Amino acid sequence: MAKNKIYILLLLLVVGFAGAYFLSKKQNKPIRTLPYFEPKSLTRTKIEKHHSVPAFSFINQNGQTVTEEAVKGKVYVCDFFFTTCQSICPIMSNELERVYKEFKTKDDFLILSHTVNPETDSVAQLKEYAQKHGVSDLHWLFLTGDKKRLYEIARKGYLLNAEEGDGGEDDFIHTQNFALIDKERCIRGFYDGTDSAEVSRLIKDIHLLFEEYAYKEKN
Repeated sequence: MAKNKIYILLLLLVVGFAGAYFLSKKQNKPIRTLPYFEPKSLTRTKIEKHHSVPAFSFINQNGQTVTEEAVKGKVYVCDFFFTTCQSICPIMSNELERVYKEFKTKDDFLILSHTVNPETDSVAQLKEYAQKHGVSDLHWLFLTGDKKRLYEIARKGYLLNAEEGDGGEDDFIHTQNFALIDKERCIRGFYDGTDSAEVSRLIKDIHLLFEEYAYKEKN
């Protein structure tokens, strides 16, 4: 009888320790991880080396040169707009304000808004637009530069436009989509910037991406 009690006690201890171990693992593990997006078919694949945004060099609303070094070790959201747009761009920028306010205190987060009309969107024009949206720091950058380079990175870097084009005088990109980029400059999500529910999903996915990094640091 005494032996049976000892066996039962040992069994309960083993079950208790096992339960605590698996519960700890479950709590430390993200609920889910975000997919990676690749060129061509944009299929969510598991490959050794994912597509990453190439090196770039543009000018921000403060007249400063911004390169890929600015996003090193940071999660960021990017979009393409122009300041004189009267259709989708105001909606997109208003939605990005929500994202900016949610994460502007995080040093490892950025928003990059690229103009598709650099002929009009000078540094001064972008500065005024940034102030209009309450931006007073460097967590939301409005970028201008060479049109060909802007259009090339929109299409081949961020995969935000599938149409062919050379960035010439008659070429024009007008997309409402946002891209979520991780700390390795890989694309982890696309979102309709004119849809409030989609932007709410983006905000949740940004939190999830930070959870992924926190989990990797612990394990």
